[in-house]
Amino acid sequence: MSEPAAAPALRPMRWWDVAAVHALEVDLFGRGAWSVESFWGELARPDRTFLVAVQPGGDLVGYGGVVVAGADADVQTIGVARTAQGRGLGRRLLRALRGAARDAGATRLLLEVRADNAPAQALYRSEGFEQIARRARYYQPDDVDALIMRADLRG
Repeated sequence: MSEPAAAPALRPMRWWDVAAVHALEVDLFGRGAWSVESFWGELARPDRTFLVAVQPGGDLVGYGGVVVAGADADVQTIGVARTAQGRGLGRRLLRALRGAARDAGATRLLLEVRADNAPAQALYRSEGFEQIARRARYYQPDDVDALIMRADLRG
């Protein structure tokens, strides 16, 4: 019987991760993907925390980012490689971002999720997020609504 594969390690995103993160972003989000310049801009901001998930062999299989502005924090993005989905990595990234937001003094965590992404919505609900609003046609160029969700970070 073989041993189970080691879980990916989470660590801060660095400039040398941008190319791999962008390639994963394009695979996951297609025409709505962030540009390389967007990731560079996020990394340059001190109010942002971006993490990557790296397999023991070095393959980058996930990433996520959060911005904190006083009591409010916003999950900017979370992405998990298709080959690593369904194994709890998205939940680990979300929890790590939640912890970073709480550590920075935030008491509320917000995020937007595509209205057609039922698996992500289920994850967020299971982690204490509630839908508070809907933004029509938010995700372009696909004309997909965004659900705005919020979680309380106190307690």
